[in-house]
Amino acid sequence: MRIHNLAVALAGVALAAAVSAAGVATAAEPERAQERTVSVSATGSVVTEPDHATISIGVVSEADTAREALARNSATMVKVIDGLKALGISAQDIRTTAVNVEPRYRNAKEQQAPSIVGYQVVNQVRITARELKRLGEVLDQVVGLGGNQISGITFEVSKAEELKDEARKAAMANALRRARLYAASAGAEVGQVLTISEDQPAPGPRPMARTSLAAGDLPIEPGSQRLEVKIHVTWALR
Repeated sequence: MRIHNLAVALAGVALAAAVSAAGVATAAEPERAQERTVSVSATGSVVTEPDHATISIGVVSEADTAREALARNSATMVKVIDGLKALGISAQDIRTTAVNVEPRYRNAKEQQAPSIVGYQVVNQVRITARELKRLGEVLDQVVGLGGNQISGITFEVSKAEELKDEARKAAMANALRRARLYAASAGAEVGQVLTISEDQPAPGPRPMARTSLAAGDLPIEPGSQRLEVKIHVTWALR
């Protein structure tokens, strides 16, 4: 009888201890209020002028034989490159991008196989002109020395990343202004920043200028470029 009573007493003590421990654990983990946040996307931009241009220049030559076409093309391209260097274009800013040798065919008639009537050689170089004021002079020189293919001019900004820092500051200011507006409308205040991220857009088309191959001064207008940054920011609300 005493053994039975002792077992019951011990069981009661164990149950009381378990309930007490559960109560302590619950008290140690107070209910967390759901964190309130505000997330804003904003952009900032700066407008600047390009400071250099890249140009694709080519020489197209034709002759009865591939050897003759290559010889003519090489002689002309050497003159063009020497002329570019004479105008201050450094060797590091002149890069060959394509050399093609292709046969020219006579149109087939009455089911006859087309025949080769000659060859065409295309030699293209891409140059970087760092003095935009002399860009027209450079192109005139190219045309005058035999360059007969200009595929386009792309204007670029050397320190675009540094200039974008101003756009980033403007984007952050715009984001904070909007976050404060939303917070005030909801009866809250903006707290600490939780996250900041910036979009990394794929390179888009850059401003290009069209040129003709006529002799004389070529009008070149580099215009201006807008450098834009888009960010996403999340603040805690208090």
